[in-house]
Amino acid sequence: MGAAPLEVKKLAAALRGGDRRALARAITLVESTRADHRAQAEELLAAILPATGKSMRLGISGAPGVGKSTFIEAFGLAVIGAGHRVAVLAVDPSSKRGGGSILGDKTRMAELARREAAFIRPSPAGRTLGGVARRTREAILVAEAAGFDVVIVETVGVGQSETAVADMVDLFLLLLAPGGGDDLQGIKKGIVELADLVVVNKADGDLKPAALRAVADYRHALRLLRPAASEAAEVIAVSALEGQGIDALWRTVERRIAALKAAGAVERRRAEQARAHLWSEIGEGLMDLFRADAKAAAKLARLEAQAASGEITPTAAARAALRAFRGRAAHS
Repeated sequence: MGAAPLEVKKLAAALRGGDRRALARAITLVESTRADHRAQAEELLAAILPATGKSMRLGISGAPGVGKSTFIEAFGLAVIGAGHRVAVLAVDPSSKRGGGSILGDKTRMAELARREAAFIRPSPAGRTLGGVARRTREAILVAEAAGFDVVIVETVGVGQSETAVADMVDLFLLLLAPGGGDDLQGIKKGIVELADLVVVNKADGDLKPAALRAVADYRHALRLLRPAASEAAEVIAVSALEGQGIDALWRTVERRIAALKAAGAVERRRAEQARAHLWSEIGEGLMDLFRADAKAAAKLARLEAQAASGEITPTAAARAALRAFRGRAAHS
């Protein structure tokens, strides 16, 4: 796995040339946690950076059962039909035993996976908060360098994954199922406030009337939740199964992105995301250093046991662990 130091430049060149095998290898490299692979990944990212940043970055999330895979396949095919190349970075829940992906998104999006203009990559979420792979931001850059001008990040739709994906994309789509008022009770206010577009799926057959009622309910709820928003989230009904409303949704996405770019909002959002990513990397890096320090880790284990038994507060335990680590770092 990965690339030898002398091969990184060749990998970067192949990636910029649109080589799909190079794209798969590059994403595997940036996802690796091995120290030598991380160094190669950083070299690769530096080499391809000028070729990145030109895509539309879209986030799609929704609870299990809303039809995300069917929707993304229909949406991706519509985007390809409009002349674009689509990369789908689908962050799967990780197996607790093996750490690998559970879902296998290529089998869930078989028709899209067969298209030359599409690339689908499932990645295990691992330990990352919210279920978004730690290196998804870098995988976006890799896909952009390979010439994909629409990059979709799909999350598992649980916990804080919506917040995580909203912090790395230009437009966030929240996919919901019909149900109207009953469903509103189960939707966290924060998640709805993050959405740029709310998409009610399954507007077909017997569910179509319920889907249209849900659209009206969600529009009303958004007016209550976001009265001061500069541009309220739009609510759209689609049927991914029948392909109804998908082309109109893509046109809405294009219009929203164009308006954001014209206002300089995409540039500002990406700058803010880069700063947030920097501090996230610092935090993750410090945690890695902490875990790698044998003596600090041993002290942490004792403090963790004391906090668990109530002998010390978690705050005091954390401060003691940090003091010990800081003291060792100062003498190293």
